[in-house]
Amino acid sequence: MCPDPPPARAVPATADDTEFRALLDRLSDKATADYYNPFTTFDWPAAIPTDELWMSPELLSLHGTELMDELNTAQLHALSRWESVNFYSLNVHGIRELLIEVTRRVHTPGFELPSEFFHHFIGEENDHMWFFATFCLKYAGKIYPDKSGNFPEAPRDPDIENFLVFARILIFEQIVDHYNVQLAADSRLHPTVRHINRLHHQDESRHIAFGCRLVQLLWERLLDRGLDDSALHELRSYLGRYLTTSVESLYNPAVYRDAGIPDGFALRKRLLTHPARQAAHAKVLQKTTSFLNRIGVLDARH
Repeated sequence: MCPDPPPARAVPATADDTEFRALLDRLSDKATADYYNPFTTFDWPAAIPTDELWMSPELLSLHGTELMDELNTAQLHALSRWESVNFYSLNVHGIRELLIEVTRRVHTPGFELPSEFFHHFIGEENDHMWFFATFCLKYAGKIYPDKSGNFPEAPRDPDIENFLVFARILIFEQIVDHYNVQLAADSRLHPTVRHINRLHHQDESRHIAFGCRLVQLLWERLLDRGLDDSALHELRSYLGRYLTTSVESLYNPAVYRDAGIPDGFALRKRLLTHPARQAAHAKVLQKTTSFLNRIGVLDARH
């Protein structure tokens, strides 16, 4: 019979506490200084014109392929509209998951140190979910369904589970932020689109700084405890699959259908293996994979 796993131990009680506490204090102060009320911040227009871009063409799932060149202007606008809605829908579902996981851990043993910042995090993420959902429902009349059931199941060891929860959150936030930065700066887009992405990036920059440090501390905890080759392989395999699945969620056959592009499932399959899209995936994931490689989580060949 396998022995019971050791009790979960979240943030190491080491000299790093001082550094981590200082980071948390700075981030909490910045969150307070940057606070806004989302219910009064947005001046939602009655409509966003459908004959203009809703997403930067360079971020569309067809970009770099010969299929992109075949789109006429109306098709390009339609694709940008529905890929924008898919992107915000993914945010709604991803935020719901991370809120559940973080709320489960706030003020629990092992998470005493970050719990004060968790309150800022939870409040801000709830606001983000609201304004992303509002955009989808107000301007598209729907939120695309959650397909996250396809994500791999995490190992059940409590220490590994804690690490993977916050690694998943960091991956999600860094992928989203890659889009936020470019969308916020794109003068071709409607001011409301730019505003949403600018505000989200403002908050996510704090969340990512926090997430990088917490993930590193949780990883160091696992190393201190010791991971055998089998557990390490399973962890790395899980994260590799999660990275792949996260990027693939940006390719939604329902988007292609709504944009008037036929045979969305075949198109998705074709795009996922296209060399230009593989290069785009690497760019989207660059910050995440570089960080995970730097702290030794991923195999350097990943």
